[in-house]
Amino acid sequence: MALQTVRHWEEVEHQILAPYAAFADESRGRERSEQPSPYRTAYQRDRDRVLHCKSFRRLKHKTQVFLAPEGDHYRTRLTHTLEVAQIARTIARALRLNEDLTEAIALAHDLGHTPFGHAGERCLNRCMEGGFRHYEQSVRVVERLENTGRGLNLTWEVRDGILHHTKGEEAATLEGQIVRWADKIAYVNHDMDDAIRADVLREDDIPLELHMHLGDSTTARIDTMVSAMICASGDKITMDPSVEPYFQELHTFMYDYLYLNSRAKTEESKVDGMISAIFAHYMNNPDQLPEEYALIREQDGTARAVCDYVAGMTDNFALEMYHELYIPRGWAMVLR
Repeated sequence: MALQTVRHWEEVEHQILAPYAAFADESRGRERSEQPSPYRTAYQRDRDRVLHCKSFRRLKHKTQVFLAPEGDHYRTRLTHTLEVAQIARTIARALRLNEDLTEAIALAHDLGHTPFGHAGERCLNRCMEGGFRHYEQSVRVVERLENTGRGLNLTWEVRDGILHHTKGEEAATLEGQIVRWADKIAYVNHDMDDAIRADVLREDDIPLELHMHLGDSTTARIDTMVSAMICASGDKITMDPSVEPYFQELHTFMYDYLYLNSRAKTEESKVDGMISAIFAHYMNNPDQLPEEYALIREQDGTARAVCDYVAGMTDNFALEMYHELYIPRGWAMVLR
């Protein structure tokens, strides 16, 4: 059987994808030119690079909604990322768009997220002059921080999708726009599932109107929303107007009931003090930063280097660091 070269797969894309899809052989390219893979398209390589990078592995120990949950079935930032990728790929495949590009963006979209989720992000936003936004940090991770300072050298389309996955302008590609919707569909439904598991929320708390129009389970609601995306989209990514108002109402319900006013958030007030203290320590003692941040400090300043270091921490590492820096140790008596 003949080997299938990258050219073969590029030709397959033109045969099976919609004319408005993003084709790998028409990419705007990478910041640094490199030899193409003999067997993988540019977007396949991007997806693989994200999967193999250190920042992706660290997501398994970063908060999604519940801080340090006791139980094996609560989402982490990593499982959220995988769920976003699955939802996004389902939509992209149904619309005959580029699954490889969609998956690469989805897998990379939260690489820059802080420890302790959005609580950590809000704290770093106050600490950093000019603010901190996780989607910008995700781009910084793939352009600068990974691979000992060389970054992952991803294609322009993937980096654009990462940057625009949550706020502001839409991504330039339809695949990037799908990820933006898939992210919201995933976190609203899966955070609700975790809240029900934690007994913070009950199905009965969800307004009856939402049950009637979206479904009475996590699976049913996701299916309704994904189907509404597929049926309404083509060369424009949108949600069926008969479903979108209820999706937005569910989004508002989750913010009011869980994200802002829930007992699940009672520990978040402690995050601010901890992250602020770690940030202040390294600002005052920049020589204690790991050696890999020396060049960042030289080129971009101490605050940028400290922010990059703190943002990359996992929940557990940040807790250990705070304990080491600020919690007194017992005096060890050596008996002779």
